[in-house]
Amino acid sequence: MENLGSLAILLALCVAAYAAAASVVGRLKSKPFLIVSGQRAVFAVWLMLTLASAILVYNLMTGDFRFAYVQEHSNRTMPILYKFAAWWGGQEGSLLFWSWLLSTYAAVVVFSNRNKHRDIMPWTIGVMSAVQLFFLIMNNFVANPFKMLAQDKLIVNVGDGQGLSPLLQYPAMAIHPPMLYLGYVGFTIPFAFAIGSLITRQPGEAWIHTTRRWTLVTWLFQGTGIMLGAAWAYHVLGWGGYWGWDPVENASLLPWLSGTAFLHSVMMQEKKGMMKVWNIVLVSSTFFLCIFGTFLTRSGVVQSVHAFAQSPLGNYFVAFMAIGIAATLYLILNRLDFLKSEAQLESVLSRESSFLFNNLILLASCFAVLWGTLFPVISEAITGEKISVDAPFFNRVNIPIGLGLMLLTGVGPLIAWRRSSVESLKRSFLWPAVAGLAVAAGLFAMGVHQFYALISLALCTFVAITVFVEFYKGANTIRGKSGKNLIAAMVELTHRNTRRYGGYLVHMGIVFMFIGFTGKAFDENKTVEVASGQTLQLGHYSMQIGKVESGQNENYEFGILNVAVSKDGQSLGTLRPERRFYIASRQPTSEVSIRRRLNEDLYINYAGTSNDGQREVIQAYVFPLVSWIWIGYWVVLFGTLICLVPNKSPLVFPRTEVVAVTKHAKVEN
Repeated sequence: MENLGSLAILLALCVAAYAAAASVVGRLKSKPFLIVSGQRAVFAVWLMLTLASAILVYNLMTGDFRFAYVQEHSNRTMPILYKFAAWWGGQEGSLLFWSWLLSTYAAVVVFSNRNKHRDIMPWTIGVMSAVQLFFLIMNNFVANPFKMLAQDKLIVNVGDGQGLSPLLQYPAMAIHPPMLYLGYVGFTIPFAFAIGSLITRQPGEAWIHTTRRWTLVTWLFQGTGIMLGAAWAYHVLGWGGYWGWDPVENASLLPWLSGTAFLHSVMMQEKKGMMKVWNIVLVSSTFFLCIFGTFLTRSGVVQSVHAFAQSPLGNYFVAFMAIGIAATLYLILNRLDFLKSEAQLESVLSRESSFLFNNLILLASCFAVLWGTLFPVISEAITGEKISVDAPFFNRVNIPIGLGLMLLTGVGPLIAWRRSSVESLKRSFLWPAVAGLAVAAGLFAMGVHQFYALISLALCTFVAITVFVEFYKGANTIRGKSGKNLIAAMVELTHRNTRRYGGYLVHMGIVFMFIGFTGKAFDENKTVEVASGQTLQLGHYSMQIGKVESGQNENYEFGILNVAVSKDGQSLGTLRPERRFYIASRQPTSEVSIRRRLNEDLYINYAGTSNDGQREVIQAYVFPLVSWIWIGYWVVLFGTLICLVPNKSPLVFPRTEVVAVTKHAKVEN
């Protein structure tokens, strides 16, 4: 069994190299046999990696503690869910998971395009296989998951293992890494098609039409992974936050930001033939930011609760990124004549300009996060002293950027393509702007004086009204013609243009998330040592500390603290935060208890006992509006799924081109 797993990943390495070579040589030499054999080699790579992954998972499930990876990340008492999750819980296993996901994506791409894009596909397969080859080199020679435990040159079975990190033994963490990896790995596909299009100088936007859904699905996976990580931090780490600007958190956000910019700017190329160079740069940047995020997590160059330990992988990733970025830049510069725009920006007051500003703001945020993440590494390399950049820096920079983005989210849908008049903008913006200002004024009168909070909630109102108006105007027109009720007319409207109205729903989800983010300005917290029977007061809440219920199962020891909660004298029941001590790893963790409501969460963490053992250490928090973050995610998910549904009638985007200019008007064709 141990030899079969190593043999499988070694064969996958050889076959991936063949897939890349056969596809490229077959295309250059016009050898259809080689091209077809390269396609079949992609399926063979998937088969070999599926076999290797199945062997590793089987070893984890059955507790074969002759394997070093199994001994380090599993034990006999772990629930079966976490034994399976141990596949991606360590360095070697997660890299194998990365490779398997990429092979799965590649196999699906090859199968679904077997009769399409015959000029692009060999190069696309070549790029995907080259990336696959890099990770298989890691799997075979740097981080092999099939290494055996040996003593005096003899393989030994140690009987039991250390188990998965207690922090990872949480249901959301069983799906958070796969979702994030589906995002990281998935951006390889649009990048490969973009490079194939550049190499072959494909006319039109075939690569964009082919990869738009790929990009959207990958973007959704990336966002889902980020939100699951935020939920994990909120529920497991005990400090009450969902985002701490940790380097690895930042690394996952970077490709999501650039991918968001790409999904917006790509509409400019589809409808106007503009921003072709920009879109190639964006999709390439997104791919390399995914590789960069993987590098940060695995190299040990940054300190993070999410990162793996120091490893020799970093130099390999740096070399891969350097070669890949250099080759991509050369190809873009060599194909600049092929990437000329077919139209020019005609007015600042146009939807085209709103997309451009949207891209600039997203990339400004991306650069700010990247700079803050790398600054400690850069400062240490230059001065020998590591200067940390903490959350206040990221908040100072990104809060204004986020508010600017929220403004454009409301402005963009109301501006016409090509050119808008000032009068039409006044008509479109009047009521949304009045509503936003009214909300800000009302909140100020109620005692809310935080500047950014007022601006944020005013902009959220502005955007929500613009989205509602867009739905209402279109649905009202359909209702007048068909006699349907307003809800049915909205469904019909959305089905006619799922991409547009699904996008509006995504914007609405972002509004809800910003409402949740804004609540951070009103947080309350208190950390105290209290004895049984004493009462803790926080805001309107009173918490009476009860007895600790102690116990043990085969995986951990636990203590559950009973806290009776009341608000303004009214009983709200009992919250039961828990403290655990995992036996195998000898590590403690906390299980927080939360009372969730739309207006606020009451959050209690049982942090342990005092030094004298006589009192309990309690961390209590009130988090206003935080539930709207999770609601917003579900709306984003729903809107994205709507975008993936085909339109009731296919849309055709006519191109406009200026062919002559007179003194009074532009004549268009």
